[in-house]
Amino acid sequence: MEDWKKIYRERLCTAEEAVSLIKSGDHVVFGHCAAEPTVLIDAMVANADAYRGVHIHHMQTLGPGKYAQPQYKDNFHFDGWFLSPSTRKCVSDGYGDVTVNHYYQATQFFEDGTFRDDVMLVMVSPPNEKGYVSIGVSVDYTRPAVDNAKILIAQVNRNLPFTYGDTLIHVSRIDRFVEADQDLYELAPPHIGDAEMAIGEYCASLIPDGATISLGIGSIPDAVCRFLGDKKDLGVFSDMFSDGVVQLYEDGVITNKYCTTDPGVMAVSFVMGTKRLYDFVDRNPAVSFRTAEYVNHPYMIAQQSQMCIVNSSVGVDLMGQIVSASIGEYQFSGVGGQPSLIRGATMSRDRKGKGIIAMTASVPDFSGKLVSKITPFIAHGAEVSMTREDVCYVVTEFGIAKLKGKSLEDRAKELIRIADPRFRDELIEEYEKRFGHRFPRK
Repeated sequence: MEDWKKIYRERLCTAEEAVSLIKSGDHVVFGHCAAEPTVLIDAMVANADAYRGVHIHHMQTLGPGKYAQPQYKDNFHFDGWFLSPSTRKCVSDGYGDVTVNHYYQATQFFEDGTFRDDVMLVMVSPPNEKGYVSIGVSVDYTRPAVDNAKILIAQVNRNLPFTYGDTLIHVSRIDRFVEADQDLYELAPPHIGDAEMAIGEYCASLIPDGATISLGIGSIPDAVCRFLGDKKDLGVFSDMFSDGVVQLYEDGVITNKYCTTDPGVMAVSFVMGTKRLYDFVDRNPAVSFRTAEYVNHPYMIAQQSQMCIVNSSVGVDLMGQIVSASIGEYQFSGVGGQPSLIRGATMSRDRKGKGIIAMTASVPDFSGKLVSKITPFIAHGAEVSMTREDVCYVVTEFGIAKLKGKSLEDRAKELIRIADPRFRDELIEEYEKRFGHRFPRK
């Protein structure tokens, strides 16, 4: 028997046995998003009575987040780098917390001890013939966490795609293996309405042939993809992508011909979507999974040819300050890679990069009342995710506001003209107070 097979067999155990390695006070990191090792997390929660003050760290979760529920607040303390529906309440109620950082800083923070990493729970593929497993669809912060964990526990899942890039780990690095197959979390295709379609068409008009793109996930990015079908030789260098990119690749729109650092390859740190997406990346040499430090660092983004970023936000004020992670004082999510992506595009070496914030002009608030996403001032307590100097364009279903190189007054004019018409009078009133003269109506 080969040495790696012996190691694997000797370290194979049940989930219950594996999580017994977690001790009170430990800092436990989870693999990200669709690669969340659910069986290990469930076993940890089931063993909650054995723990006090175990710190839980991860970015977005698609799971139920039981460890963040109030009955476990003495056992687990959630301190995330991004919030999801299942983890928002513990933060708003004061028994959880958020640590803010740039997405690309994860590698440095794990290496220098800023992020403590006592135990890492990760999902992996079965070993290949040389004894290497793949960490699949999420490399992002997962890879540096794997590399720096004191204890590494792996859920071996035959349904996890075997992917290429910074994904391979030799079985000798892993302390415990738990064989447990599960379907990956899937995201249903988003509803794309008339507003999203209009936004998608406007955004696509800003993306030239040969551009390198990063579109994110959701109804607006998918709508953008629908209007890119006539483009030529697009490339992908992105923190993430979803199903819309698959169709563009299969149609020959995405060729990665002009990708500066990774020619011929889509570079990405994680993916989430449907089974079609997961099947697409499985053993696909055209997709390279890299760490967030690689694909999300502004320096790396700035190297790409005609880098075009499309990202969303919670809102923007009349000066162009972007709010993406909070609604007033309420922490809603996190900035993820957004500031770095947009800033990298504006630093573009070929001076052709574009940072585009795309959003519907209005949205129902928590009470169901319609509110404008374009506001005179940022709400009290809200986080400024990007400064007014960072953003090139803001796009709504009512048009494109070009902010790059514009004065404060001209920025306000541009944004008012793409606001929901039902709120423009209020915005104009604030404009006239601020600038001391009437708004130039056309």
